[in-house]
Amino acid sequence: MINAMKRIGLKPFSNNARRRRHHERSEAIQQPGRTRGLLRRCAPRNDGLQTCARHSASFITDRRGAVAFETLLVYLFIVTSLLLPLADVAAAGFQFISGWAALRAFGQLIQYKAPADPTNITTWKSTLPATVSGFPINNVQVLCGDSQAACSSANISSPVKYFSYATTVTLAPMVLSSILCTSGNANSCSFTLPYSERFQ
Repeated sequence: MINAMKRIGLKPFSNNARRRRHHERSEAIQQPGRTRGLLRRCAPRNDGLQTCARHSASFITDRRGAVAFETLLVYLFIVTSLLLPLADVAAAGFQFISGWAALRAFGQLIQYKAPADPTNITTWKSTLPATVSGFPINNVQVLCGDSQAACSSANISSPVKYFSYATTVTLAPMVLSSILCTSGNANSCSFTLPYSERFQ
């Protein structure tokens, strides 16, 4: 093979030269091209020439700083216009659900602890809890008759009697105050939940 290469005018390679050529071919050498904005990727060949390919350098330009800045703006937009309003609505929903649950729990308690004298409930009211699950229980009354008037000697004989009471739910929205806080109370974010149930 060496004699054949000599006959056609080629200089035989040594083992070290072959290894070096193989290494150069396997790892392409990048060199800046003459044309602005282009890169030339060149790899040597066995015949001593180089095979080069040009491609645009726009994909290699480092623009990660602009992307990071845009990501921050998108994140702020999503948080302020979507996540925080959803959090306000969800928190308000949980507050109202918890308030109604507290009212029902208080009603179950007084069903088994009815007043001995519905016309005089002052002492009976003092034995009841003031709050249930953190919600205050206000305006506890015992009502008699279908008209649901306060029990007295005039309507105590009515077979229909009710408990009536209420609790207060206070919201603390982060961005939807103008939409959620519309109760009409002194604190527009405070809502009164009335509740009544029959016990006779």
